[in-house]
Amino acid sequence: MAIVQSIDNALEKNVGPHGLSGAALNAALGRADAALGALRKRYADNSLPLLKLPEKQDDLAGITTAAAGLADGASDIVILGTGGSSLGGQTLAQLAFYSVPGVGAFRSPPRLHFIDNLDPVSFETMLAKLPLATSRFVAISKSGGTAETLMQTIASLSALKKAGLESRKSFLGISEPATPGKRNGLRDLLVKYQVPMLDHDPNVGGRFSALTNVGLLPAAMLGLDIAAIRKGAGAALAPVLAKKPAAQVPAAIGAALAVGLAETKGKSIGVMMAYADRLERFTRWYVQLWAESLGKNGMGTTPVAALGPVDQHSQVQLYLGGPRDKFFTVVSVATTGPGPCIDAEMAKLAGEAGLGGKTIGDLVAAEARATAETLATNGCPVRTLHIAKLDEASLGELMMHFMLETIIAAHLMGVDAFDQPAVEEGKLLAKKYLTGG
Repeated sequence: MAIVQSIDNALEKNVGPHGLSGAALNAALGRADAALGALRKRYADNSLPLLKLPEKQDDLAGITTAAAGLADGASDIVILGTGGSSLGGQTLAQLAFYSVPGVGAFRSPPRLHFIDNLDPVSFETMLAKLPLATSRFVAISKSGGTAETLMQTIASLSALKKAGLESRKSFLGISEPATPGKRNGLRDLLVKYQVPMLDHDPNVGGRFSALTNVGLLPAAMLGLDIAAIRKGAGAALAPVLAKKPAAQVPAAIGAALAVGLAETKGKSIGVMMAYADRLERFTRWYVQLWAESLGKNGMGTTPVAALGPVDQHSQVQLYLGGPRDKFFTVVSVATTGPGPCIDAEMAKLAGEAGLGGKTIGDLVAAEARATAETLATNGCPVRTLHIAKLDEASLGELMMHFMLETIIAAHLMGVDAFDQPAVEEGKLLAKKYLTGG
């Protein structure tokens, strides 16, 4: 395993009354064993295709070919889609320094742009500034009926048409296969314009789709090893399939901890704080995954995304001095050594001689450790996840860990991890208001 999880500082015996008791943890783990059995059953009967993705290889060549075709000669690639159609791809792409502050803007082409939030000024400005002749577009919607994605797609097609460019050479779509009697607006639109399509697996929900072409296509465009991503995901799944007890399955331990703290200690907020710019999108992906999967029937906990070290300056005061309603996960990456080395004389002049000879990576590693320990010392329950090397395999493992943790937590809470009735209600109401209904 490339990821080491520790829950010691989330337990009552180590952090005091706000930590989870040993009895409560064992009780939750006992319930989690049933969830693991259900997962193995669904793996065996293939009723949850997500679980077969780590071993799937027959689609990788097609994804790589499609990615190479889009990237060839492209200066910019625009990914149109929202929520689960975008965040998984963003998370993987960030590994290649996509959208990393201070770095992403200097990437060599193709430059990826994930347009996941619908904003009229931003979108109009993007279309006006893009070099359309060398730009490519990928429209992603599982159902094909997402209003935001349809509007983005139509606006982009119109811009290409106005510029005298062929849509079929500049566009790719990803959506569910055509089904008799079921309307798929995105597919109908793009097929009319002779745009090639890739099939979105209808049995893998958007927020769980990072290991499908939805997430792997953007990763492949940036030259990432998509086979390694899936192999890493397999490492997180392996103890489940090996019939390990819940106490030996990291994802089950995490789910039992989060649910146990919510049920017995009132920890209704879960803070995910990652100490690496390349994990910033991961924290946002996690927020959707956890919130949309568990927030049902009065159940669920509220996920909060945080990034270190910057959010030490904007959030930790609240965490230490505010309401004790939070459970913390601190994700650190081995950063000791990398980064610019600080000149000793300049450090002394700045009044911080201790910084001399140290690297930026040294400071980040120290701050991640210090934040976790400070929270624990002040009685806050903290889980830590440490990644020895942040690469395709470890990121695949991290994402599969949290997909499994979310599914197991849903089982413990008694909710369906895979539906989102409240989201669908809002979508229908927005369309009603848009059309004057």
